[in-house]
Amino acid sequence: MDGFIVAILATVALASLFPASGTAASVFSWLTKIAIGLLFLIYGARLSPAEAWQGVRHWRLHSTILAVTFIIFPLFGLGMRILVPSVLSNDLYTGLLFLCLVPSTVQSSIAFTSMARGNVAGAVVSASFSNILGVLVTPLLVILLMDTTDDAPIDASSIGVVVLQLFLPFMAGQLIRPWVGEWLTRHAKPTKLVDRGSILLVVYVAFSEGMNENIWGAIEPWQIAALFAVCAVLLAAVLAVTTLAGRLLHFEIEDRIVVLFCGSKKSLASGLPMASVLFSGEKVGLIVLPLMIFHQIQLIVCAFLAQRYARRVSPEILAAGSLDPEFEAR
Repeated sequence: MDGFIVAILATVALASLFPASGTAASVFSWLTKIAIGLLFLIYGARLSPAEAWQGVRHWRLHSTILAVTFIIFPLFGLGMRILVPSVLSNDLYTGLLFLCLVPSTVQSSIAFTSMARGNVAGAVVSASFSNILGVLVTPLLVILLMDTTDDAPIDASSIGVVVLQLFLPFMAGQLIRPWVGEWLTRHAKPTKLVDRGSILLVVYVAFSEGMNENIWGAIEPWQIAALFAVCAVLLAAVLAVTTLAGRLLHFEIEDRIVVLFCGSKKSLASGLPMASVLFSGEKVGLIVLPLMIFHQIQLIVCAFLAQRYARRVSPEILAAGSLDPEFEAR
């Protein structure tokens, strides 16, 4: 199991045993807000506008991935409303729908694309675009679609909070990029520390609130098992859609790999901070639970798929500038 997943599970256990309350809860809440703002500041400082603009020219690839991320996924999420209340509670469905609205991952999408010998540059641009657009698109989708539940009273005022806490730091990062962008690119440890540290803070605060509100008394073990199964089915459905889309649109195999890995993922790094902003005061612990489960499943499944793709593509043929005929035939 990935070490970061272990850290998240340990944080959940810590929050369950020693939840923050009172003054400590307020301190951790402010620390979380600061960490989230710093995280998006770094995102802005790391992204090269020139690199992003160069990738715009491959509009068919990026449009396909964005359509899967922000149209197909939400449609699947809305369709799963039929699972309430027989399989999922309202809170868990709220989390499942929110999972379908967040942007794609950045780091793992690029890593798996590289492992599978896909178009890494395309993955960088697509994943980055997804996260940039997600800062505004995800809250808008939440406002439009979360009325399907009674547990997410989000309104237009949430956009102001998101702009203040996520979008403005991102734009500030773009402004200071000439001075710090190269340093951040060369030194990955500070970025990794803020990235993962902010997520662990969000998890701790979210599950502390959950313990203080006794949310676990409202969920049964069989519901957790059902949620794992639903997330697995959702991932399988999206993997099927992305695979089919890549073939129907006649993408080269390297680009099909990008569609598969960037289109099928959902970002824990962006989703948890957004949830803490959008669902402030709500049962955040239960709402982010589907995203955490989906994230772990997608890492395991996509690691397997990336290794399988890598084995089927011959390095010698790639070096010669052509594809493995057996692979292409499939």
